[in-house]
Amino acid sequence: MADEDEWNDELGSNKSQRKRRRQHREPRKSNSSEQGKDDVFARSEEDHFLSNLEAKSGAYNWMKEDRYKRMFRDIESKIQGAIGEGTYDWVDRRVFDQVFDRMTLMSLYKLMRGGVIDTLDFPIARGKEAHVFHATNIDGKTVAVKIFHTSNAVFKNLIQYIEGDRRFGGLRRRHRDLVDIWVRKEHRNLTRLARWGLNVPQPIGIHKNVLVMEYLGTKISASPKLREVKVDNPEVVFDDLLEFLAICWQKANLVHADFSPYNILWHDGGPVVIDVGQAVIKTHPKAQEFLVRDVTRLVEWAVKNGIKTTLAEAMYEVLNMNLDHVHQTALLGEEE
Repeated sequence: MADEDEWNDELGSNKSQRKRRRQHREPRKSNSSEQGKDDVFARSEEDHFLSNLEAKSGAYNWMKEDRYKRMFRDIESKIQGAIGEGTYDWVDRRVFDQVFDRMTLMSLYKLMRGGVIDTLDFPIARGKEAHVFHATNIDGKTVAVKIFHTSNAVFKNLIQYIEGDRRFGGLRRRHRDLVDIWVRKEHRNLTRLARWGLNVPQPIGIHKNVLVMEYLGTKISASPKLREVKVDNPEVVFDDLLEFLAICWQKANLVHADFSPYNILWHDGGPVVIDVGQAVIKTHPKAQEFLVRDVTRLVEWAVKNGIKTTLAEAMYEVLNMNLDHVHQTALLGEEE
């Protein structure tokens, strides 16, 4: 109820002022036939778009309400690429039906009003939990926008990564609550890892189920995953990733918990670790189990790339590596 009230306030504020402005505008409209034609055309296009959504699914009936129509009118031109229109008309229109529900559109509206996002262009990655989009901020700089799905139950299978993390106490089991917690968890994990100098996307902004972060890729596509590239010097990459796990454990007090070539991008000639939402703190009941699993997957990748190593050797390095040269770049500002 609090969330609904918040948006009612956001979209319905200054109602009397808007009414007065409309009263002042109406006489001028009657004197401008061209302006009147533009308004009629814009409303016709909007009604056509909403009718199409309604025909596809009754879930979009809420967009007929005036306050939501005003919201959507403000951001519609900025998400044309993402919904399969405009410059990127090759985008599958089904993306809209899967991703852009009321909660998501409201979050995008809020982030756009705040200047964190300017345009949402096209999807660059998709998974069970989220879609990631190429986007720009108010300064024209490319950013990545990760939109977590709110309409499926996939997060219920991920409770094991949340329970036992004292940063997120008072866990409620409603799906929307789990989504909110998961997004905040990924944002906080990215922040902590970045402050220890680790190669992860820099977090930029967050609202509800939308996470904005550093973009890794070209103008047309995201950087490839480690599993998709042939590495010329796998020993160097192995050492870098082994140190990543060691810093996580010894310094940042975190375990990635899903460390694999699927969650590592190859960007600017080196590895960048992504998808840290499931990362748990060192005191989590399953932290050691997850750490062994992470190191095991790294060793498997190393062996496939001709490196002679064992799980025991790699685990020893992660637990005992000398990291005196590693310092955090800023105070964490959060409990350990």
